[in-house]
Amino acid sequence: MPPQIDDELERHPYRVIWHLAWPQVLMMLFHFLIGAVDVKVAGMINAEVQAALGMMTQLLVFFLVVAIAMSNGAVAAISQSGGAGKTLRVQRYTGLCVLAALALGLALLAASFPLRGLLLDVLQVRPGMEATTRFFLEVYLLSVPSYYLLTITNAIFRAQKRVMFPLYTMMLITALNALGDLAFGLGMFGFPALGYRGLAWATLGAVSFGALLNLFMLGRLGLLKARSFAPWRWVRRAFPYLVKVAVPSGMLSAVWNTGYLILFALTSSLPVGSDGARNALAGLTVGNRIEALLFMPAMAFNMTAGILVGHYLGAGRADLAKRYGYRVLAIGMISVSLVTLLLWQFIGPVTQYFAADAGVQSEAVNYLMWNMLAIPFTLVAMIMTGALNGAGASLYTFMVMGGSIWLIRLPLAWLLGHHLLEGPTGIWIAMLASQAAAALAVLWVYARKDWPRFSMIKPQPRRVPNGTPFRQTTH
Repeated sequence: MPPQIDDELERHPYRVIWHLAWPQVLMMLFHFLIGAVDVKVAGMINAEVQAALGMMTQLLVFFLVVAIAMSNGAVAAISQSGGAGKTLRVQRYTGLCVLAALALGLALLAASFPLRGLLLDVLQVRPGMEATTRFFLEVYLLSVPSYYLLTITNAIFRAQKRVMFPLYTMMLITALNALGDLAFGLGMFGFPALGYRGLAWATLGAVSFGALLNLFMLGRLGLLKARSFAPWRWVRRAFPYLVKVAVPSGMLSAVWNTGYLILFALTSSLPVGSDGARNALAGLTVGNRIEALLFMPAMAFNMTAGILVGHYLGAGRADLAKRYGYRVLAIGMISVSLVTLLLWQFIGPVTQYFAADAGVQSEAVNYLMWNMLAIPFTLVAMIMTGALNGAGASLYTFMVMGGSIWLIRLPLAWLLGHHLLEGPTGIWIAMLASQAAAALAVLWVYARKDWPRFSMIKPQPRRVPNGTPFRQTTH
């Protein structure tokens, strides 16, 4: 098949961008609702459960760094292959990514479960929270293989522009998780009230169901069948590109999420007394969940940028790839900024919904004030890194985003939070400063650096009218 240039996308670019983005916005909404219901039910049990849930949720994200890295590699490889019209290569990369996700998820579970006690020590879990935190950790570790399969299969659907399938899956997962939280967490509908144990088991069951459903749908669509599992000689040649994209993405996810875990530790150890530290930690958890309302559309545009950039690079049109990155950024900036302004008008009631404790409410609002100011910078960073990941240029995103958290956010959080301001406000200000630095840096990289050279589809020599060969500058 020849390279594919979408005529509809060329005639109505913003309409098609929106058609790709809105299902992913809804998908992220349902992903948010999973965590939102967990946080709400945890708060109805007690503040310690809510704080433990926040720490373990962030730790789970850390364990998913390899899955996120592989998903970036899958989007780059499959979207570029689809743009180039290479159907068999799409199928083979699908099979390769599914097998890699399953193997890596099981390997991580086997390696990390024996070390769960050491992980709790590193997180400096406060007295009284040990049993709750340990149980969340154990069950969340059991869910890692399912999360890996879910993450990779959702990426495969997106890379094929089949954005409705991940949406349907997340809708079902959200419904199952909410029913499980209410039934087994709070004992509704005649079920036994298992408290925090019910919350953990509900998440495991819902995510496992979603992963199996995605595998079934890939088979039904013909993307996962016998020919999807390529011979070793093909795998040996194709796998290095996945690794080339995934390694910097994995390193970024690792340093980013390690940075967040350190941020939780810095917040937990603030010199503000036991109640103040608890409120700051729970406020960070609640604020993160509410802030996810804004990250949902931002992440949707991040994924849309990756799909379109990869598609056009596969078709040999680096000029259009770069242009569509800017177009996605424009739509994202306008829409998410409007949502941010709207959400701020109701920030008090929204915060009260997630936190019953007045001290937690106050700290969550303080956190959100600083982080909502950072939203324009966050949008630039997220959308432009999505475009770079679609090109396979994850090395640039690692350098920019990793540097922003380790060279700016964490040192500044320690200085402001523990020494100059001696409170959580210093940590929130450090988060704003690091996002501003990341946005400026990634925008410069996208505008000035030769990131199309990371594409898997290489240019072919052409000849000018006088017969002199030359190479295209699009990679």
